[in-house]
Order: sequence, then structure tokens, then C-alpha cells
Amino acid sequence: MVEYFKELNPIMQAFLATCFTWFMTALGASAVFFAKELSRRVLDGMLGFAAGVMVAASYWSLLAPAIEMSEEKGIPGWLPAVAGFLAGGIFLRLIDRTLPHLHLFLPTEAAEGIRTKWRRTTLLVLAITLHNFPEGLAVGVAFGALAADLPSASLAGAVTLALGIGIQNFPEGTAVSMPLRREGVGRFKSFWYGQLSAVVEPIAGVLGALAVILAEPILPYALAFAAGAMIFVVVEELVPESQREHSHEATAGVMLGFAVMMALDVALG
Repeated sequence: MVEYFKELNPIMQAFLATCFTWFMTALGASAVFFAKELSRRVLDGMLGFAAGVMVAASYWSLLAPAIEMSEEKGIPGWLPAVAGFLAGGIFLRLIDRTLPHLHLFLPTEAAEGIRTKWRRTTLLVLAITLHNFPEGLAVGVAFGALAADLPSASLAGAVTLALGIGIQNFPEGTAVSMPLRREGVGRFKSFWYGQLSAVVEPIAGVLGALAVILAEPILPYALAFAAGAMIFVVVEELVPESQREHSHEATAGVMLGFAVMMALDVALG
């Protein structure tokens, strides 16, 4: 199975890897079939964990390789990293201002983006979808980088990134489905909406891989772009949501998530 995966082209590898991260979101969302509620303390810790994984992945799996690839090409290492990172943040900010969405635990009146009459459940799912787009993009770019045949791009590193994103998607799936269930949404619908929030990941993964394969010179910028988009999500969404009530548990989750992703990347990547 491993040898078969190695023989696939990077686009198919990216698609399968992001299908795995989607599956992990669905697995987390399936918690609604076993319990109606999960304590807010636990949810805050899980959101913090997801934030920690994303911060670690942004540096170890994206920014550091982007700097290394730039230097291999004779480009100042900081230039693509800074430019791509800021561009990723600006891009997510534009989507954040446009896409109607609602942060977890807030009243419907606090919805952001263009004003709409969409249902609360739809707005909640769109908020998590906003989280998942840069994650899928990051995995796709990492696999697309393999086509460039650069020393700093490795299959092990791309797989490690997908594994880390998949691990943090589990609590994200739970963090969507459980609040919906608590608000009276049926078990199956809560699960459906929870997993649906990650359907964008395979799409973003394929687009990311395709983009860097067709335009290989943008690769360091694309890696940094994905990092900037993920850091925007962490600071704009995950950290504020997790810190509202149980800040100590959320902070512990961030530390644990960062440590897990860092260990995976250093040990396996």
C-alpha cells in the first residue's frame, strides 16, 4: 500500500491525503452518536489543541521549507516567506469579510461577512469551512512540491503534515457537531454538518498541488501563503473562541498541540 502511494502522481497523493483529513473531521463529528453534550471545558481544550497544531505546522512544515527552497534557488530566504505569509493573511481576511459565517458559542446576531438570512447552522458550518480551506491548501502545496524534486521537499514531510492536520481535524469535527446537537439539531444532521465543513479540504488540496506543479517558481511563495492563511485562522478564530471561558485549558491545549506537531515533523519529516 505504501509503495503504491509513492508511485502516484503528487496531485492524486494530495487528493488522497486531504480525503484522510476530511475523514478525520467526520470521525470527530461522529461523537454526536455517542453523547449529546461535551463540556465547554473540553471543547475549549480541543480548539486550543487544533490551534497549537496549526501554529507548529505553519513553521515546521511550511515556512521553514519555503525559506530553504528559496535559498536553494539563490533567492533571499526571507523574501518569499514574508511575501507569501502576508498574502495568505490578506487573502483570508478578504474571505472573512465577505463569507457569511458565525463563530462558535456566539449569538446569531454576531454573524460576520455579508449580511444574509441563512440559518444559524449554515453560518456555523461556514465558519469551520473557513478554517479548513487553508489546511487543505497547505497539504496540497506540500505534495505538489514533490514534483519540483528539491532536496527540501520530501514525501515524508508532506505525509507528516497531512497526519498532523488530520489529528487536529478530529477535535474540529467534534467542536462543530456537538454545539449543533446541544442546540437541538438531530444526531445525523449534526454529524452531517460537522463532516461537511471539511469537504473543502480535498478541493483545496488538489488546487494547491496543481498550482505549484504548473507554476513551480511560486512554490516557496505558495508554502508561505498557506502558512499565513493558517496563522490568520488561528489568531482570528481558534484562539478567541477557545479563550472565552476556560483559558487555562485552552492554553494547555495549544501547548500540547504544538508539541505533538513539532515532534511529528522533526521525527518523521
